[in-house]
Amino acid sequence: MEYNMRKKILFALSFLAIGASAQTFETQFTRSLSNVLQDIEKRFSIRLKYNVDTTGLTIKYADFRIRPYSVEESLTNVLSPFDFKPVYQEKNIWKIKPYEYPRRQAEDGKKLIAYLSSLYDNQQAWEKRKVILKKEVKERLGITPLLAQCSKETPQVTKLRKHDGYTVQNFCMKTVDGHTVKGSIYAPNNNKIKKTFKGKYPLIICPNGHFTDGRYGKVQQLRLGTLARMGAICVDYDLWGWGESEDEVGKEAHQTSEAHVMQILNGIRILDWMYNRKDVDKTRIGVNGGSGGGTQTVLLSVIDDRFTVSCPVVSMSSWFDGGCPCESGKPIQLAGGGTCNAELAALFAPKPMMIVSDGGDWTSTTPELEYPYLQRIYGFYGKVDEVSNIHLLNERHDFGINKRNAVYECFIKNFSLDQTQLDETKITIEDENTLRFNPKQP
Repeated sequence: MEYNMRKKILFALSFLAIGASAQTFETQFTRSLSNVLQDIEKRFSIRLKYNVDTTGLTIKYADFRIRPYSVEESLTNVLSPFDFKPVYQEKNIWKIKPYEYPRRQAEDGKKLIAYLSSLYDNQQAWEKRKVILKKEVKERLGITPLLAQCSKETPQVTKLRKHDGYTVQNFCMKTVDGHTVKGSIYAPNNNKIKKTFKGKYPLIICPNGHFTDGRYGKVQQLRLGTLARMGAICVDYDLWGWGESEDEVGKEAHQTSEAHVMQILNGIRILDWMYNRKDVDKTRIGVNGGSGGGTQTVLLSVIDDRFTVSCPVVSMSSWFDGGCPCESGKPIQLAGGGTCNAELAALFAPKPMMIVSDGGDWTSTTPELEYPYLQRIYGFYGKVDEVSNIHLLNERHDFGINKRNAVYECFIKNFSLDQTQLDETKITIEDENTLRFNPKQP
């Protein structure tokens, strides 16, 4: 009896000694996550890149999660308990990333577009959906009461700086809760243009994206200066927590849901101000930005019906809502039971819209997915020709010359701008201090 008891105890101790390394039912077949991923690399002849830390992580029933016929399913099964996800990069390379609520995969976009398309098959059904989305987006953004509280003071402006065919001046506008927004106005300065437009110019609000140097960057100045030379008044302004806004609220403020609201509020308040200028043609009001500025372009067109032409660049997608809180800090994509930037862009129908996309980011599916969807919505109004897509297959995420040329094409067509004045070499690139309302102190 005593011998049998001693034998059982020794067996138990030996079992505990091998502990978690044992691949048994009792240990729930637990393995190190790092080792499992290394095995998957060897099994499927792939290479993994990491945006996550797997140190010390273990996974139960590890080998039973692997599917010998699918690397994607194997990675998904192994990573899902940790809220990690596999993202295919190229050839045999996969990246392991944390779960991102605003980012999905192209296949998810196809499923969502198919679902959304099933909700309406005519103009009447679409108009009902449109009312719901506009109402809920405003509510989830919480912007209406804030706009009512905004300062009514006239903005301050600096002296005009005259360049070849256009002028620039900076402004400072008070908004809400003591905050301000600062930016620059690019306007035509050409007698020929003045005679053509008879003193009334189209207005283009240009929300900024996350490109190098923000609104002070060369690319931004080239675009706005050229549009102004051709006959449009263009206004850009700082992102929340960038540029002069950073001086006011700190750069950390950009990574907040507050940025999502304040950037749209700033855009609308600038439109309120510029809309009443004597030299602005109220029938020609455009909105144009790239990347995060493209996301703002779509949202501004949802919130404010005064816009007559929209041109979002390298941004609009059915499977990416924007990776920064300034684009997805508020849950507007939950409106109407679930939506996406492609459907929000469609709310602009039947007014003219050009989508600029490329083959190197989340707009890569635009020609075969989002654009046909938009054409269908425009077709409800018999206005399919009013929506267009310039797709630059071999380009990546930027606001390069071909993207800018697409923007020029859009506004030359819709605002009758003077194409003979399209010459980026005529643009004077100003330094940051010149473009700031309050220059930086040494």
